[in-house]
Amino acid sequence: MTEPKVVLILGANSDVAKEALKIYIQEKNYTVIAASRNTDQLREYVATNDLPTEKVKILKFDATDFDSHKQFYDNLPAKPHIVVYAAGYLKDNEEALRDFDGAFQMMKVHYAGAVSILNIICMDETNNRLEQIIGLSSLSGVRGRKSNFIYGSTKAAFTQYFAGMRQYLFPRKIKVNVIVAGYIRSKMTEGLDLTESLMLEPEFIARAVVKANKRFIIVPGYKWKAIYHILRMLPEQLVARLP
Repeated sequence: MTEPKVVLILGANSDVAKEALKIYIQEKNYTVIAASRNTDQLREYVATNDLPTEKVKILKFDATDFDSHKQFYDNLPAKPHIVVYAAGYLKDNEEALRDFDGAFQMMKVHYAGAVSILNIICMDETNNRLEQIIGLSSLSGVRGRKSNFIYGSTKAAFTQYFAGMRQYLFPRKIKVNVIVAGYIRSKMTEGLDLTESLMLEPEFIARAVVKANKRFIIVPGYKWKAIYHILRMLPEQLVARLP
């Protein structure tokens, strides 16, 4: 009998990550290592959704505690086949302009934390079963806009890191994917004035994560695919007029 695949989800308490956790277990029969700062909420989610506890291992993980990352990885109960980086943090742009700690937290969670732990994971050539690394990015990182350019810059760096990592890991036949998502109805965006017709549910994004294949950039939702291509092609003088 084939051993079930092991998925390591970093930042597993995000709304998208929790939906992906459920899909990996219920529909793929994979084992999931769910890693997050808030382990209590993860345990509550597992219990509320009647997920088999033998298929979930919940671990403490702080994306910003760089010194702990090597020990965290070395002590995993099993080395992963699939890694999902879903850690996220959002600070309002005006607040981030005035409060560097908030801006720095976004940099650490979205970029520095990802580089720290994923470098460790992808440099472990003893893990012969590693086959895929997936990152949850954002359309905010496609072009700089005045309303969210600090958050967007961290996601742009994140996406570029994944682009290089994809090339680096290509000789080992390890797939690397970035989910470039639009507005997600989640606790991170709660209270923000976002266009309702463009909102996507966490489960919808999670299914794009689980189904990620050979394509590098995956943009869930046909409306957001169109917006992504428009943003990429717009002349800078028009981008400057965007909110």
